Order: sequence, then structure tokens, then C-alpha cells
Amino acid sequence: MAKAIHTMIRVLNESQSIDFYSKAFGLSIADRIDFQTFTLVYLRNAEADFEVELTINKGREEPYILGTGYGHLAFAVDDLEAEHKRMSELGFSPRDIVDFKHDGALLARFFFIDDPDGYKIEVLQRHGRYR
Repeated sequence: MAKAIHTMIRVLNESQSIDFYSKAFGLSIADRIDFQTFTLVYLRNAEADFEVELTINKGREEPYILGTGYGHLAFAVDDLEAEHKRMSELGFSPRDIVDFKHDGALLARFFFIDDPDGYKIEVLQRHGRYR
């Protein structure tokens, strides 16, 4: 059986990205591996072993082009309204909360924010399959 362990995103500014993921989702550095031309930073919190791997290519000055294939990261929270308010106060500009229904039943409640590099992040209320 396979186990999902991380997702990787390329970021331009290491400290800005670490600060964002720490404040937004309580992720902290689990490991940092420095190479000659790039650095890998693995972020996680006590909630799960799954990690966000930040790849920082040294000498890169231009923002990455995310393209049309990237979707989003997702985090589940206990109190969606409180997180929306907290992220607003942090200046992360969350979009409006959406009630997403299927056949009249609530499937998910969520909002989106962008990280410093423009990656979309879905913040979901713990409910149903989103735990």
C-alpha cells in the first residue's frame, strides 16, 4: 500500500514562504537540506506526517509561472469561520466562504487563499471526506 508523504512547490523567497505557511497553517521546518544550486525545506505540523516540500533554486530572481496544470493544496480546519477571520487579520486576503453542494447535500465548505508565490490553497471545514 502506498502512502502520500509530501507535495513539492518551487518558491522564490524561502523566508517569506516559511513565514506564510507557519502563520497560515502552523507548519514548521521538519528538515532543511542545502545543496550547491538549490535548497529543500520540508514543512509539517503535529496534525499529520504529510509535508509541504519547498524547493528554492539559488540565484532565481523571476517568479515561477504556475501554468494551467496546477490545481491547489488543501488543508482541513475545525472552525472555518475563525480561520477565515484569522487569515484576514494576517492580511492573506481569503476569498469568500463557499458552501459546495451535490444533489442538495453539503459536500464541502471552503475558501481559497494564495501563498506568496501565487499557489492556490483551499481551506476546508472538517466535514465528510475532508478530515
